[in-house]
Amino acid sequence: MTTLDDTKAPPNYRRLTEGLSLAPRLWSSFGHLGPRGPIDGPPALVIPGFVATDRTTMELRRAFAEGGFRTHPWALGLNRGARSDTLVSLERRLEQIGDGEQVLVVGWSLGGLFARELARHRPDLVSAVVTLGSPFSGDVRGNNVWRFYEWVAGHPVDNPPIPRITDKPPVPTLAFWSRRDGIVAPACARGEPHESDLAIELTCNHMAFSVSRAATRQVVQQTKSFLTANLRSP
Repeated sequence: MTTLDDTKAPPNYRRLTEGLSLAPRLWSSFGHLGPRGPIDGPPALVIPGFVATDRTTMELRRAFAEGGFRTHPWALGLNRGARSDTLVSLERRLEQIGDGEQVLVVGWSLGGLFARELARHRPDLVSAVVTLGSPFSGDVRGNNVWRFYEWVAGHPVDNPPIPRITDKPPVPTLAFWSRRDGIVAPACARGEPHESDLAIELTCNHMAFSVSRAATRQVVQQTKSFLTANLRSP
């Protein structure tokens, strides 16, 4: 049996497995886009992945709302890749959402890279960072959509307008990854031990991090345990 090198992009045929998530992605996208969860719950911002929107993260935000968080969309439309003003726009969202309180920032795929750099940029506004299948470590081409990314975003993956720093942000940081990821190399989403406080493996494909009811509930359960262990006031 051949063992795949999990530091390299998944084989192209694995992208076909991601297509199986198109139906649940469409089904789970219905509903209002406003804040969800108890009004007095700890605030959480959810950032979608590349060429995804707040509709795509609907199920993920539902899960965090059910878990007691007051979850908010990023409200910046389609994620077309890093822009020079991305962090400034996200900083404004944190200020709006937190209203003086630190915010849990959850990022799926590319959104996780934004979350990590946002926490590095304004750690005073971020309580913790959670990444889901986010390629924050290793080879910048350790995914099988990097050419498409360059075409849409308009810049090389190795020269983005937002720096890709692999060191851990100065806040508690949790990374979810999967060996079944059909888009991102598992090692790139797992990272090295010094690049996050904890890395947790899930058994799901890349899309499922955001659209699967089972996967998103696992994410919330593990996140709450992580926050309890790492925050003074979870």
